[in-house]
Amino acid sequence: MLQSHEAVPTVQLGHATVVGVRNGSLESFLGIPYAQPPIGDLRLSFPQRIESYHGTVNATAYGHPCLQQALNLFGSFPPEVLQGLKPLQEAMALSGNVTESEDCLNLNVVRPTKISADAMLPVVFWIHGGGFAAGSNAISLYNGTAFVKRAVELDEPVIYVALNYRLHVMGFLGGKEIQEAGLGNLGLHDQRAALRWVHQFISAFGGDPSRVTIWGESAGAISVFLQLFTNNGNSEGLFRAGIMSSGFAVPTGDITEGQDVYDFVVDHVGCSNATDTLRCLRTVPADRLLTAANTVSPGSALPFLPRADGSFVKMPPMHLPLNGKIADVPFIAGDVKDEGTFFSFGTLNITTDDEVASYVSSVWFPGASPSDVNTLLELYSSDPAAGSPFDTGKANAFSPQFKRIAAMQGDWLFHAPRRLLLDKVSANQVAYNFMSARGNFPGIGDFHGSDLFNALGGGDMSDYFIRFVRHLNPNAATGVHWPPYKPTTRSTLQFNEGSILLDVTTDEQRLAGTKELTALALRFPA
Repeated sequence: MLQSHEAVPTVQLGHATVVGVRNGSLESFLGIPYAQPPIGDLRLSFPQRIESYHGTVNATAYGHPCLQQALNLFGSFPPEVLQGLKPLQEAMALSGNVTESEDCLNLNVVRPTKISADAMLPVVFWIHGGGFAAGSNAISLYNGTAFVKRAVELDEPVIYVALNYRLHVMGFLGGKEIQEAGLGNLGLHDQRAALRWVHQFISAFGGDPSRVTIWGESAGAISVFLQLFTNNGNSEGLFRAGIMSSGFAVPTGDITEGQDVYDFVVDHVGCSNATDTLRCLRTVPADRLLTAANTVSPGSALPFLPRADGSFVKMPPMHLPLNGKIADVPFIAGDVKDEGTFFSFGTLNITTDDEVASYVSSVWFPGASPSDVNTLLELYSSDPAAGSPFDTGKANAFSPQFKRIAAMQGDWLFHAPRRLLLDKVSANQVAYNFMSARGNFPGIGDFHGSDLFNALGGGDMSDYFIRFVRHLNPNAATGVHWPPYKPTTRSTLQFNEGSILLDVTTDEQRLAGTKELTALALRFPA
């Protein structure tokens, strides 16, 4: 184990020496492979975890991010919104000179310097977002350094682990062929394999494998949700708590409902005439599969989301809080105030009530008719003052229906599933709920992901999360007390602008609307 006089931090993993980098009060071990490269016969197959290491493992630079789908996140915003999003663009930039690759199953470990081998520090296991189509542990916002530094400042040190997992076609392809082979949701299996790696190896870095908290944002939070429910709620001792930042049950159905995407990919790469199309997909160049992912016509708005495969995801995700069994661990759940704004600029051409009804019923709720969404449209007014960004009056009405669609979309994908989870399970286990209403970026409000500047940046949200990771209780002896959430009280810690930065509120905004959205999502999964 590291001695304080060493210039370069090293860790012994069995017969191997892992060489990392030191930066002030932190040490980082980057790009450590946790599974065999998922290439060749291992493409579209379960991850094969690495269980022993030999020689020297160079962990001084970030590993390859997984192949990224071209989402063009920053290409369709009005100029004033783009200006406000500059901090996010900078934060989402890749660190270092990294290149995408199919060989991407690696993780980073960040820890305080000069800790002993028997420090047994609690561990944060970070799962990145990106719509299950993009994202990596080499994004600067996700590097964990500010979070670990703040933990040291609080005298509550933690270790931070961040992984890569397979995305889009490589990790979340659907269809009957995938179901029959039992290979659904491979990206979730990658995450589980990395958790098993942590369980086996993190003690060598000074971590305690019995005190792991899984935390993610957006797709990462959806992943945490599904990790909590898989295996009939048996955590296998891999984690003892969870944090979900803006991501819960997705409104998808069975994995076979992704058949059109599977068939498109097979046709696009020239495997249509193969006797075994799945085997054929393992032989084509990876860049052709990536082109297929970038070309696929989303007949559904959600071509590469987790779906029920009967194994890892036993039932449609929205049904899990109702009929599934969740791991008996405490968790934190929360959203930002304006979850839907970021995703709604592609609908500026929708300007009338009839167009909204047609769009929502066909894209969000396949199989629904415009009349099925009448109640929903009554609950969400077209008056811009009622829409999102909330509390901005008539401002930010980029089209006659933009703020209405943004309000509905944020509630459909985020607020409604969060409330479904909390209301169904918080009576029987400890849960904490937060709302981030801090930021108020021009035109887009407190947008999806804006809480991460606070949570990962060493702010007051970091403090609460650090204490939760350490003690399973986010509260300090002083300061605003964050009470657990119960269906009867709906207590929420809210992070605000202005003179009152923190207060405890009641989670009851648009309750009738989120209930209607949940009912529609259960009837008409995407």
